[in-house]
Amino acid sequence: MSYSDPTELGILACPGAEAFADQVVRKLAGIYKRRFDRKTQALASRYHISQELAIRKLNFANDANSSLLYVPGPTDKYRPPHFKVNARHTFFADGEIKTEILESVRGKDLFIFQDIENRQPIPFNDGTVYRTMSVNDHIFNLFVAVDAAMQAGAKRINLVLPMYPYSRQHKKKGREGLTAARVGTMLENLGVSRIITLDIHSHEIENCFENLRLENLHASFQIIEKLISIIDIQQEDLVVLAPDTGAVDRNRFYANALQRPLALLYKERDYSKVSRNASESNIKEMRLLGSVQGKTVFMADDMIGTGGTLIKGMRSLREMGAGKVISAVSLPLFSGTAIDDFDAAYKEGLFYRIIGTNAIYHKEELLQKEWYIQADVTGLFAQIINLIHHDRSLSSLLDNRDVVARMIKKQMGKGVAKQGQLDIDTQLDAAIQDSGDTVSLDELPDSTYPSGAGTID
Repeated sequence: MSYSDPTELGILACPGAEAFADQVVRKLAGIYKRRFDRKTQALASRYHISQELAIRKLNFANDANSSLLYVPGPTDKYRPPHFKVNARHTFFADGEIKTEILESVRGKDLFIFQDIENRQPIPFNDGTVYRTMSVNDHIFNLFVAVDAAMQAGAKRINLVLPMYPYSRQHKKKGREGLTAARVGTMLENLGVSRIITLDIHSHEIENCFENLRLENLHASFQIIEKLISIIDIQQEDLVVLAPDTGAVDRNRFYANALQRPLALLYKERDYSKVSRNASESNIKEMRLLGSVQGKTVFMADDMIGTGGTLIKGMRSLREMGAGKVISAVSLPLFSGTAIDDFDAAYKEGLFYRIIGTNAIYHKEELLQKEWYIQADVTGLFAQIINLIHHDRSLSSLLDNRDVVARMIKKQMGKGVAKQGQLDIDTQLDAAIQDSGDTVSLDELPDSTYPSGAGTID
């Protein structure tokens, strides 16, 4: 199949994941349009013909290879593919959920999106009913959508779950379940081939499946890009800090990439208590390995839950003489009263900024906060969907630590801190080459790192 005509690629959004899916679809459309332009330019140059003729010939090849009589659209222009699969989601009075796929997906490579942490009122029944869904509601809605896709004859079902369900229940301590593994096993038994997630809480979860593949993405490039836009990393006396022992590997990556020292904040916990909010945390004592006196502190972890642990850590760092405190998380859950708690902590001067991604939907209340910066990871998800659909290598996306280091070195030399935000989409486009399976590491912006299982809760 031509890369410019992905007629077998479909995107299906569960209720609550529409916003993220729509942004990924827009990025996918841009990837395919610019790829089509590059391909026709290359063909025109190679065969010494006009680009207009190359476009007609490529459209002719797409028509000839299509199972339809021909692909709808003009013959002398780019014909944008239709990615989004229309579906109707019904919520019944007794709480049952039904998904109806309104167009044929037979033979399609289907990517089903779900945001299990979306706590906003979600429209059902063609927008006539709104319901606030729990994590369990979202999971069962996902089961229903997967089953509908199987019944409709989809060739391959992939799930896009930025937040992996029950990822924090991955260790057995006494008489408790390994729920993270069981959820994945249930999805595998339903016929799911692959799960794409962001910064999974523990890599142990990947060992629980027989045939299902789990692709674990990281937002390190996008986070570093935002960090460079808010501080001058050439001038700042910066130290990277691991907020707990589980986050050492993650922050070691940032320390190596930024070429800054690594410190560790050790937390002694009382596990007979459960952290409920910023004032009710189970941390008894904190100890610092390293120095933060007068320094700007940058610390990264996979998620923020209630925020109690993080706020306590920020307070301790300030008491130890730290200057600016900046935190970065891939999954900004902000459970319970976390937004209000961080707002109060910011007014108290405990931290400077928090960088989070748009992988989890948040209402404007959070996005309008001066202390919160959102990094866009939709381009990262669009690129890996594109590579998976065309059975191309993912290694450059899943393990490209050298790329981030080179990017930082290159961009610091250009004074990016003064220029502002990088053109992420342009760099994403340059990363996708039509001549083979290997993606150029010099041009690929997205990044990964060896992730620990620590959580800022």
